[in-house]
Amino acid sequence: MKKLSVKIVGIILILMLMLQCNVVIAASTTDLKNEQSENNKKINEAQSDLNEVKAQKSETVKQVEELSTQITNYETQIDELDGQISQLNKKIEQSQAELQKAQEDYTKQEELLNARLVATYEAGETSYLDVILSSESITDLISNYYLVTELATNDSELLDKIQKQKEQIENAKKELESSRQELSTSKASKQSISTQLQTAKKEKNAKVEELSGEEKKLQERIEELNQANKSIDSKIKAMQAQIEAAKKKNSAASSNGTSGGAQSSSSPSSSGFIYPLPSAYAKVTTGMYYSSGQYHGAIDFGSSGVSGQPVYAVADGIVVTAEALTTSYGNYIIIAHYNGLYTLYAHGQQGSIAVSAGQTVKQGQQIMRVGSTGNSTGPHLHFEVRVSPGLYANRKNPLNYL
Repeated sequence: MKKLSVKIVGIILILMLMLQCNVVIAASTTDLKNEQSENNKKINEAQSDLNEVKAQKSETVKQVEELSTQITNYETQIDELDGQISQLNKKIEQSQAELQKAQEDYTKQEELLNARLVATYEAGETSYLDVILSSESITDLISNYYLVTELATNDSELLDKIQKQKEQIENAKKELESSRQELSTSKASKQSISTQLQTAKKEKNAKVEELSGEEKKLQERIEELNQANKSIDSKIKAMQAQIEAAKKKNSAASSNGTSGGAQSSSSPSSSGFIYPLPSAYAKVTTGMYYSSGQYHGAIDFGSSGVSGQPVYAVADGIVVTAEALTTSYGNYIIIAHYNGLYTLYAHGQQGSIAVSAGQTVKQGQQIMRVGSTGNSTGPHLHFEVRVSPGLYANRKNPLNYL
């Protein structure tokens, strides 16, 4: 009868331990699913941001194309103005040559007229009248009179004609120069607008590059979250496999009717949590609140500012997370214990994590070493205690459990 009672007690203990194990794993699975749900929320937010960035990028690219079209149009107009200005310059050069020739003709004719006037003056009494009176006959008289009259008229008309040509050429030249000035002003205006458009295009292109960078970062963020979800799926499957293994073990123990395995590594500690560091280094340097009054939600063990001190599991349990980050907690471990509590150990020494997710650990087992990874200003152990379901918001004062 006594032996039967012992067997029954043993079976009950096994059932209780298996149940606790299942509860811990189920709670861990719930935590992981909550984390996955949070990741999905972040993915949706990132996707929304990505869509907005893509829309902005598309609109900016469209604006760049419009600016390119405008710049091309202005450059075409500037080329046309250059052609017109070039033609006007040729006409001005031609007018200048014609004006110079007219001036030379006028000067030459004026010199001839002056020479005749000088000759007439030097001849003294000799005049047109003398030329006429010296005629030997009526015919000669008429001929000489006609020649003298024609000469004087021609001199006068030629000078008038040349003067009018000069004035016409000068007016035409002024009009050409005025047109050239207007074209030059128009060209300068279009060049100024084209320069402004090119500056705007450059700014838009820079915006496109900036948006492309944001798009790339958001895409990478989404990919990271998707990878994190895949990792969580793997962890959930592993924990579900642990549940199945625990069920089989529970079934086998019930069939055998023995208490075998009651003293396994899954047995809860009878003395509660131990300190996670050797006593010589287990000095609390920061409590639940920083000196500034800001909430800390954990305690820090200074470890005398020395790296490499061993970090122990404070009680039996199953490793939920063992990660190595470059920010935040740095190298950190989360353990689910059989009493429904969770403990977190952070800022471990690089490469010192000695356990992996899903692994069963015993109280006092070394899980990593003290370091200063992540958001840390010096070697120390960041230690948290969380109540079920072990989320960040469920942190409690660890000193109440040590």
